[in-house]
Order: sequence, then C-alpha cells, then structure tokens
Amino acid sequence: METVYGAMRQQGLVRPTEGRLLGGVIAGLGRRFGIDPWPARLLFLLILLAIPGSQILIYPILWILMPAEQRAAAPTVVSA
Repeated sequence: METVYGAMRQQGLVRPTEGRLLGGVIAGLGRRFGIDPWPARLLFLLILLAIPGSQILIYPILWILMPAEQRAAAPTVVSA
C-alpha cells in the first residue's frame, strides 16, 4: 500500500488537512489540477448528474487510496 501512497504523493494527489468537507478527495483533486475546492465540488456534482453512479464508487476508492497530507513538523523551541 505504501507504493500506492508514494505514487499518489509523487503525482501531487493527497487529501489536504485543511479545507476538506468529507474526506478531502475532491479538494485534493482540485488542488492537483489547479482548481479551488468549491468549483471542483460543483464540477463533481455536475458530472454525478450527467453520469450517475460511477462517482459514488470512485469517491470511496480514492478516499482509501489517496494519502492524507503530511503536516510539517512544528518547530521545536529550545530554551537556554
């Protein structure tokens, strides 16, 4: 599974920690293709209306396969 996560990360397909509603799949896809999350969600709904059903299967699969975005480590404060 790590190879799948690594390949997705390399392609820029990660679920962001901020700005997601449910699982972050659409926000991650929007970020990857340079679209803001809300227009990406609207596009997803329009595609769902045009071709019903397939997106309902694709979303959970992508939710499982897309790794969550790794947060940057907080800087440690060293007191003297």
